[in-house]
Amino acid sequence: MLSIENERAKKMDIQNIVDEFVELKARCKFQIEVFHDPVHGQIALHPLLVKIIDTPEFQRLRSIKQLGGVSYVYPGGSHSRFEHSIGVAHLAGELAYNLQSRQKKLNITDEDILCVQIAGLCHDLGHGPFSHLYDTMFMQKVKRQNNKWTHEKASVWLFDHLVNHHGLKVEMEKYGLKEEEEEEEWPFEGRGEEKSFLYEIVANKLNGIDVDKFDYLDRDCHHLGLNNTFDYQRYFLLARVCKVNGRNHICLREKEAGNLYDMFYSRYSLHRRVYQHKVTKNVELMITEAFLKADLFLNLSEATKKENIEDYINLTDEVFEKILYSSDEENMIEAREILQRIHKRSLYKFVGEEKDTLSNEEKKKLKADLERGLLPPGSLEVHE
Repeated sequence: MLSIENERAKKMDIQNIVDEFVELKARCKFQIEVFHDPVHGQIALHPLLVKIIDTPEFQRLRSIKQLGGVSYVYPGGSHSRFEHSIGVAHLAGELAYNLQSRQKKLNITDEDILCVQIAGLCHDLGHGPFSHLYDTMFMQKVKRQNNKWTHEKASVWLFDHLVNHHGLKVEMEKYGLKEEEEEEEWPFEGRGEEKSFLYEIVANKLNGIDVDKFDYLDRDCHHLGLNNTFDYQRYFLLARVCKVNGRNHICLREKEAGNLYDMFYSRYSLHRRVYQHKVTKNVELMITEAFLKADLFLNLSEATKKENIEDYINLTDEVFEKILYSSDEENMIEAREILQRIHKRSLYKFVGEEKDTLSNEEKKKLKADLERGLLPPGSLEVHE
């Protein structure tokens, strides 16, 4: 009896996959490519999205960990920005399609949906090695005055380079995408103020409820072996565009507040248990120190300049191995020793902390006192 039930369940799963594929194909006027995603299942992507994926600018995301140094605490957390970006593109299309099918008066076109999917696909193009470690820890320490580099800005540079270098403008025009005239009092490009809600799908600056978050919560929990109680499918079914203070926004009924509370609690829980884990931050601090010591010889920070974009395309997590296995005894020895300590699990020990109210002279004296009383000379690192 049990084997019959198992066979029946398998047939139902296969039938569900077939039905989903037929529905996706019916919605697309072009030859679609199907990706199997461990989180979202079968993902059908527009041929233009596939052309973007098949470029060096996008493929580099395979070599950039989504969670930085988390894999040294949670071994499963070694997934990359590559699959996350594809997942965001998929969810962006699903939400836009749901709004299109339920609210015809919004005049959401297939071109609008494709643009939103491209935004989701390319929103993380500019991330550096180990994702947020690079821009929030490493670059914060090497930034020179008036250097306003961010990974968001790098994403725009890389997208422009991707489009121009691989002749994708012609492909975009082929599928009906063209530059639209800008409105004087509207800060965003591409669509007018009447479609302001489209800018809330991938990165919602108004309330933080967006498909980027939906994907990384689900994906991170899946790979880390943790539970995620938030149901984004319910959000997709019930989301509606309403006019609030004269502008169209994506809204949800008040009774759905509990589901959104689950989303924010899941995010809080991941920060507490994973992203801000003390060992994770320790490892990331050590990687940052190694990068800083290697920067003069590998030009890790110089690659962020717009004129060095080709160098940035080649800058991925592989720089870790480049330092670790470097044969340059003279210049790379300090950086290499730090990374070797990570592999040997000889991590930094926490001694104490002091609020940043001391002068430089007081800091030097404090360091000298600590070394004299607790540790051998030269073994104490002060991190600001």
